[in-house]
Amino acid sequence: MRIGLIGTGRIGTFHSAVLGRHPDVDSLVLADAVPVRAAAVAERLRAERLGAESVAEPEEVFAAGVDAVVIASATASHAELIGRAARGGLPVFCEKPIALDVAGTERALAEVAAAGTELQIGFMRRFDTGFGAARLMVGSGVLGTLHTVRAVTADPAPPPAGYLPLSGGLYRDCLVHDFDAIRWVTGREVDEVYAVGESRDPRTPHEAGVFEEAGDVHTAGVVLTLDDGTVATATATRFNGAGYDVRMELAGHLDQITVGLDDRTPLVSVEPGGPERPARTWPGFLERFAPAYERELDAFLKLVRGEIANPCDGREALEALRIAEACELSRRERRRVALAEIPGGA
Repeated sequence: MRIGLIGTGRIGTFHSAVLGRHPDVDSLVLADAVPVRAAAVAERLRAERLGAESVAEPEEVFAAGVDAVVIASATASHAELIGRAARGGLPVFCEKPIALDVAGTERALAEVAAAGTELQIGFMRRFDTGFGAARLMVGSGVLGTLHTVRAVTADPAPPPAGYLPLSGGLYRDCLVHDFDAIRWVTGREVDEVYAVGESRDPRTPHEAGVFEEAGDVHTAGVVLTLDDGTVATATATRFNGAGYDVRMELAGHLDQITVGLDDRTPLVSVEPGGPERPARTWPGFLERFAPAYERELDAFLKLVRGEIANPCDGREALEALRIAEACELSRRERRRVALAEIPGGA
């Protein structure tokens, strides 16, 4: 297969290496808003004797005879590129989100539906071994009646200040992964949320900082009520200096399990004889979820070949975004928000 990849930043460069080494990919066509960056990535791939070329503009990817397109560019470009691929009859893998608002997301989904093409969204936790095992255990009933879910996402350091106004905020950019994982692992929908967040920069707590200026928060907590009454919480922070931490705990009336607890989880017990600080913690999401990223791209190639059904279509991105939108409304208005208040529901 010949695959087009648009966006050669951190995640796009990672995807290019995975795709370039995949046995079903013959060649890549790379593009980026900064053409020299795409050219440099293509050159590195060719140095490994992998088939890769770069083009000057993303539009040229669609005229390069590709069989499918992977979108890892800036968020603001996603919806337009998805529509362009759909009109060209090309299946698309796109990093989340489709757009930063419900209306833009729905327009892109309508173009995909009208064209009859496939759109797979990059919620990589669905391809993580631990999250997959948790989903199977919940579905099998071995936990009994599920009553509590706790999700944690913690970045070791915040992104560059210039990224914050473009990110959509902590709920849409970061916690959206937890919202999708909660829906996927439990098999339930979210009925209601209550969200809080903190914007004072802990580095300069007495000054207006970059989070306040961007209208964002760096630490947030959400209580979610699922449609069967299960209580879920999701917390996130940009300031977890101990390391990158993504976990989920699920408790039923018969048993409880955890995802993401291993010898690199940045936790230390204060109990006598408890686990000590790991010698090496997870530095970031690429290291923690590298196998999951590889599995999701392998699934996309199978989807392109018609071997499997879409494992994570665009409606999943819409539902996770609706939860994030409800959280933003809840934080602003300091109240519980029902998902029914957010447009775009099924």
